[in-house]
This record gives sequence, structure tokens and C-alpha cells, in this order.
Amino acid sequence: MLVFSKARMVLLSVPKTGTTAYEAALAPHAALVISDPPELKHAPVFRYNRHFRPMIEKFIGEPMDIVAVMREPVSWLGSWYRFRQRPGMEGRANATHHVSFDEFVDAYCRGDRPGFANVGNQAKFLEPTRNGTAVTRLFRYEDPAKFDAFLSDRLGLGLETQRLNVSPSMQLDLAARTEAKLRRKFAEDFALYDSL
Repeated sequence: MLVFSKARMVLLSVPKTGTTAYEAALAPHAALVISDPPELKHAPVFRYNRHFRPMIEKFIGEPMDIVAVMREPVSWLGSWYRFRQRPGMEGRANATHHVSFDEFVDAYCRGDRPGFANVGNQAKFLEPTRNGTAVTRLFRYEDPAKFDAFLSDRLGLGLETQRLNVSPSMQLDLAARTEAKLRRKFAEDFALYDSL
């Protein structure tokens, strides 16, 4: 999470949406950088509202734009699947070496997910709180030029990012029936992404 006091903007770090690259490029320009532990770096809207918003509003004021990036849901899961196959993950409870992508997505659709498929959900991460705290600007991961232009304009700087924390490349196959189940169970994620 990055907080820009002069630009009156908070950039939430939705996991697997390239935020590590943006953090590396923009951290020198931020008033506050939350990069560790992951539970704070990747604070969803409800956690931002509960723990960070009161402090930020007290010292910086309001209104703050809350900005985030969302990835197409199947691609997002693919990134998680590949991330959990990186070297050194073998034998860990959340590793995906022992399952196909189709099995991973099927497990993700269960009510009681196994550790390897427990990766959260973007719509829940971005869900507005009861007091009205919500993402005010949401961008597609697949359209970085639009997001980069927004950041450059808002922060008044030229933006250059490098690819960081990239998951291993591999072919991912998803059966039509599994994708249909995913789309049914996580309709909110697909609807939110399609609305962008």
C-alpha cells in the first residue's frame, strides 16, 4: 500500500496485480509505504478502513482517492497457481506442484478450500465497507497504459516500471465445466471486472 499525501491518494496492493512493480517505481514519491508484512501490504478495503483510514484522515485529511487494480479473474487465479509453483515451494502446504490448474480452480470453488487454493478473492478485497469507504478508481490490470497515464497525471511524474515478482510462465488449461463453475460461484468478481 502506498499513500500519497499531496496527491490525496491511496494505492491499495491487490495481490497478483503488478503492485510490487508499482511500489518499486513509486515508493520514493509516497508519503507512506506499507510493504511488509503481506497482511498489511495487501490490506483490503475493510482493513484499510479499520486500521489506516482513521490515521490518514487525522494527519492528511480527506477526501482521499482509493485506487486499485483488478485482474481478469481466470488470469488472476492463473498467476496464483504459477506463483505457488516457483522454486522452493515444493512440499509446502500451499504449493501447486501436485495439481493441475483445472484442479486448482476446482479446489478454489469449494467452500472449504485446501491450503494450496486459499488465495482470497478480488471482489471481497475491493468490497466497500458499511461506512462508505470504497475504491474510488479501479483499473484493469490488462490495460496498464490507462493506469500508468492516470498515475503520471495524478502524481505529476514520468512513470517507468519494471516487471517484478513475476510468476513462472506455463500453459494453463481450464475445462469449460470448471470455468462455468468458477463464473457461477464468483459472479461478483466477473461482474466487477466486466464493469471496468
